[in-house]
Amino acid sequence: MSATKSPRARGARPTKARRAPAGARTRALEVVARLGREYPDADTALVHRNPFELLVATILSAQTTDVRVNLTTPALFARFPTAYEVAASSQEELEKVIKPTGFFRTKARALREMSQDLVLRHGGEVPGSMEELVQLRGVGRKTANVVLGVGFGVAGFPVDTHVGRLVRRLKLTTATDPVKVEADICRMVPESEWTNLSLRLILHGRQVCLAGRPRCPKCVLVDICPSSFLGLTPRPGTSRRRAKAAA
Repeated sequence: MSATKSPRARGARPTKARRAPAGARTRALEVVARLGREYPDADTALVHRNPFELLVATILSAQTTDVRVNLTTPALFARFPTAYEVAASSQEELEKVIKPTGFFRTKARALREMSQDLVLRHGGEVPGSMEELVQLRGVGRKTANVVLGVGFGVAGFPVDTHVGRLVRRLKLTTATDPVKVEADICRMVPESEWTNLSLRLILHGRQVCLAGRPRCPKCVLVDICPSSFLGLTPRPGTSRRRAKAAA
């Protein structure tokens, strides 16, 4: 299947409609506009030279920082530059190289199985469709959306912990399941904005809308965010207990 087909055509989101929170669609479009101005050059922080390196780096990024991944991947790719070398590696030698990223046994197994699937099914090349990517062992929708959006320029909306936290604080969705979050946001936002919005939400979540203590006074969305009483500036009449519970 061509990598240029619409995510709708390749089944990138469920079709069952969910009722959006009041004002969510208008708020979502304003979020797109404001974050676009705030982070015009948003991109993944994972250093890569091709879709395979991006796929590997994204798998390694689970439960660790992009900085740690970027410190680990140069040695990894120097020793195992393609899917063929990773597929032929032993579990032990791969674990040794990626150990700094944490959960290295699980990640090493995922990388080996994913690479073996690439070699057997795709001649070692990363496919450019959602259906083919999620059939690779160790690859879920979030990882596939990252690879499609950043590696192939195909619209997708990856939902990581930052994205999920922010869209719920902004009351764009009430869903907690990443697949449902993806579907809700994609129904409200133009397809051309899906990838960039996800990248910008991640940056905003890391720099401003922090998990434990959001920096509301510095937030460009503070006046349209239904949760803006969180963090440093509770709304008048809002108790600390209520603000903490809403977080």
